[in-house]
Amino acid sequence: MSKWRRLGNTLFSLLSPKREMCLLCKQVTSLERGQLGLCHTCYTRIPWIRKVVCLSCGRGEYCPDCRRKPHTYFAKSRSAVRYDETMKELLARYKYRGDERLKAVFGHMLVHAFQQLRLDRVSASAGQVREVITYVPVSDQRMQERGFNQAEQMARELGLRVDLPVIRLLNRSKHTAKQSFKSRSERIDDLAHVFEFDTTELGAIMGYGDAIIIYIVDDVYTTGSTMNQCAMVLKEKMSMRVEICGLTWAR
Repeated sequence: MSKWRRLGNTLFSLLSPKREMCLLCKQVTSLERGQLGLCHTCYTRIPWIRKVVCLSCGRGEYCPDCRRKPHTYFAKSRSAVRYDETMKELLARYKYRGDERLKAVFGHMLVHAFQQLRLDRVSASAGQVREVITYVPVSDQRMQERGFNQAEQMARELGLRVDLPVIRLLNRSKHTAKQSFKSRSERIDDLAHVFEFDTTELGAIMGYGDAIIIYIVDDVYTTGSTMNQCAMVLKEKMSMRVEICGLTWAR
């Protein structure tokens, strides 16, 4: 083979999309940059939330939950995608079947929700303020079952991509059954007094001044009960002035 042909083959391989296994359908195909390790078909199936209808929770359609809430401790919440059947399967593979390779995909997708919150702040002409990311904790029993906290992994992946610190600010004081099988009122009752303030890593933000925005990361926003309880604890326990925002992967 001539050196010119070898050079041509090398350039072709560099310019051509890599052929790898899609993280969703597991087919070996050409993966392009910006598609999160997914093939074109799977990437186009992602139901991004591009238009926010409910300014409180970020839902892309009419939201009866926020109209029923008596009080919200977080300023607003935004989510990356609608929780349809494709996204349920994706989360199940990661959260319940332990495919931790997907954490990078979820981290990338959360950037979309984060950018929505940033745009809201710019449109509101907010001044410069320090920001930090935290996450919804899981119980010790749940951690033993799964071996990881999906919300923490998502938060840390997001932190790497938006260059913000991720610190633990909450503990889960008691174990609760899975929230996905409960009614709205059952969720609220079940989550009362579940979360506690954790001061272990608080020193990392003590020099941030009097005002700070805290983004609480979770996987799915259903009724907002979990997010509201976490935000309430932070509002009550932190001495500095805080604004709490939610960042969830799906709504």
